[in-house]
Amino acid sequence: MTPTELTISRLPAHLRRYVVSQDYDAYTPRDHAVWRHILGKLRGHLSSRAHPVYLEGLSATGINLETIPSLDDMNERLSRLGWACVGVRGFIPPAVFTELQSMGVLAIASDIRTHEHIGYTPAPDIVHESAGHAPIIANRRYSEYLKACGLVGFKSIASLEDQAVFEAIRNLSVVKEDPDASEDEVAHAEARLTAASASRRYVSESTRASRLYWWTAEYGLVGDLERPRIYGAGLLSSIGEAEHCLTPAVRKLPLTVACADAEYDITRMQPQLFVARDFEHLFEVLAEFESTLAFKRGGDFGLEVAREARTVNHLVLADGREVTGRVMESVLAPGPVAPGLTSALVRMEGPILVSRGGKADGARPWNGSALVAFGAGELPERGPFKLSLSSGLELEGFSAGGGEVLALRARLAGRVLEVPAVTKLFLSTHLPSVAGGPADPATWDRWFGELEAFAEGDGESKARERKALALHPSLAALYREVRGLRESGRARPERLAQIASAATDFQDDWLLRAEVEELKARA
Repeated sequence: MTPTELTISRLPAHLRRYVVSQDYDAYTPRDHAVWRHILGKLRGHLSSRAHPVYLEGLSATGINLETIPSLDDMNERLSRLGWACVGVRGFIPPAVFTELQSMGVLAIASDIRTHEHIGYTPAPDIVHESAGHAPIIANRRYSEYLKACGLVGFKSIASLEDQAVFEAIRNLSVVKEDPDASEDEVAHAEARLTAASASRRYVSESTRASRLYWWTAEYGLVGDLERPRIYGAGLLSSIGEAEHCLTPAVRKLPLTVACADAEYDITRMQPQLFVARDFEHLFEVLAEFESTLAFKRGGDFGLEVAREARTVNHLVLADGREVTGRVMESVLAPGPVAPGLTSALVRMEGPILVSRGGKADGARPWNGSALVAFGAGELPERGPFKLSLSSGLELEGFSAGGGEVLALRARLAGRVLEVPAVTKLFLSTHLPSVAGGPADPATWDRWFGELEAFAEGDGESKARERKALALHPSLAALYREVRGLRESGRARPERLAQIASAATDFQDDWLLRAEVEELKARA
């Protein structure tokens, strides 16, 4: 079993479905030339501008300048740092990306950008994910931050509109990388993203978490405010950004939790960046941000965040049970029920799934509504019951077993409440946490609607096929020969001159001419 196969075998099944084979032999000589050009430029520029661990981290994580890295080689090196990597296709759902990251697994987009997008790519690629993220992982404290940041992003609550924005971003990246895409298709994809962004009712926890990640792990600077170093993967993997970011044209701000409220535009170079004092500073900001989230605060705050999101989330009850579903409404008690909680009753819509410790253990969901009642009290396993909870809520009905109740009636402060006659009923003295997604992420696909699977045959794979076919066979043959001459070390000046002459038939392909000129200089 190869190192990558071993990594994949250790992943939960719901994450393995997003993993793809690297298919190393499918990279063309021009793909390797793209890699060489970018890495050569970046290494020369970043040697004195990136965090000191950058150059050490390149070799420590299996990355060289000459060839696209093998994920097997990277996994062998990353394992010594407590990390691993897997191949994926382009943008994957945020919940999948953050869960992998929290586990210490880099999701590396296996494709590589075209030479037309050599300075900046509209889609994730192996340059960004490997040469950008991997080298700084060699710093132990920073690698711990990446895992911690992934966990916070995974637990944050996303809104219904966040999914629409994600799908629009992915669609735009696919269209822009498709050589056959028409101007109308590009315009439509751009308009779709604009409309999806405009549809957001509010800024969700998930969006704020993604902004924090963007301004640190992707576009972060570290050190002295006047002379910072680069550590963010987006800066380390973009020739244009790496050259631009340290100029006076980019405003440098001290990193604070306010960065989570700063929007960014992925289509242009950033006009401002945030500077961390050191990597320990990242943890300070992350802890401050984490304290604002529903999974940390729970109570009324968490319920309201989940209700507004209109998405599947889970409540963690006082006894450790986790109830997954959609929070619809709360009924307030006359006074406080518990610290941070005035809700006496919460209605959730199914599917409703109960778990403990993030494991549903094969349980089947309840497809109706469910109620969570707060206050001291105990529901009998079977038979009729009358309960007067400390919240002032009075409940009466018949317990059918397993939390199912029939003929339920409820009153609060003398007022009759409208409740489902048949429902699942859960009792809890308080509400420690409300977190994003199902408590058991393995249940996403089966019970809560299938996450984007990126199956072969979708728009992205078709665009990838067209991109491969767009390379003219004669041009591909020239790249192949240049690659062979480079590897053999026997580049003859007369043959290089002939290749240079033949390359004039492809005026838009400047990269081949650059490869030939470099070999001529060595000959």
